[in-house]
Amino acid sequence: MLHLRILSPSLLTQDVLGCLVDSPAVSGIAVTREASVEPVGDLVVADVAREGANEIIDHLRTLGVHHEGSIHIEPVRTWLSRAGFDAEQCTPGSSADAVVWADVAQRSYEETELNWTYISFMSMATLLAAIAIVIDSQILVIGAMVLGPEFGAIAALGVALVRGRFTLLARATRTLVVGFAVSIAFTTAMALLARAVGWVSVDNVTGPRPGTDFIYSPDKWSFIVAVIAAAAGVLSITSAKMGGLSGVFISVTTVPAAGNVALGLTFGIGHEIWGSTLQLVVNIAGMAVAGWATLAIQQSVWARFSARRAAAVNRFRKR
Repeated sequence: MLHLRILSPSLLTQDVLGCLVDSPAVSGIAVTREASVEPVGDLVVADVAREGANEIIDHLRTLGVHHEGSIHIEPVRTWLSRAGFDAEQCTPGSSADAVVWADVAQRSYEETELNWTYISFMSMATLLAAIAIVIDSQILVIGAMVLGPEFGAIAALGVALVRGRFTLLARATRTLVVGFAVSIAFTTAMALLARAVGWVSVDNVTGPRPGTDFIYSPDKWSFIVAVIAAAAGVLSITSAKMGGLSGVFISVTTVPAAGNVALGLTFGIGHEIWGSTLQLVVNIAGMAVAGWATLAIQQSVWARFSARRAAAVNRFRKR
């Protein structure tokens, strides 16, 4: 169940109420007249079954509510309502599977913002990965994978392609390129410093590394793992279940590959640079393709459910 909080200009309130009343996915509506100061208008709140939220939000956007006022979408974690239960039963689909595209798009824009926090996390994750490679520690590699914030931007590539948001596509691409470039440059600078004081030698990079040699040795499994992990990650982001994200973070070797590129640059080791760069490209490409495919399938499936909901609305109106 979702809770909609709408600040509606007075001239649009009746249309907003008409949209909500006509939908069987809505279980409760309340209006407070002249409660909004900016914009001047009314406060409308409604409880909506998650499965039917997209049609209502799209209708409200068509009315221009988001231009003159605002639409807030909040998940309801716990609710007791017979009307809410009936609304969910009348709305085809499962709430856990439902994709609320407005929420997905909003989170995609947030995850692709190129800011100090994103660059800091990328730099620290890449540096941690480089240390893991030097001491051949799988535990630290996993820590670097979890710390890296790049998956949000990679998932946003798929959102941008499926929803036709090319501004988001450019923004996500820029964030990924700049993020990896800065983090590799920072890690290379730290590695050069460590080399100068004798903490790291070329043997640490070229010697036997049974725990971390997979980082610069891409193969077919690298692509397959990236595809599976990205599909699971996108499902976690778009559905009501977020538990799968931690598994995604520790399945792909984007950040560790960036760390190994930095070490290769530090000591001028061409095969380390090339192998790790290829690993990085393979992982990003696999995740981007899988994210796009997963979202495209979800959009297709929910388009069919939308048609069924439209039929249900027509039956509801004829009662």
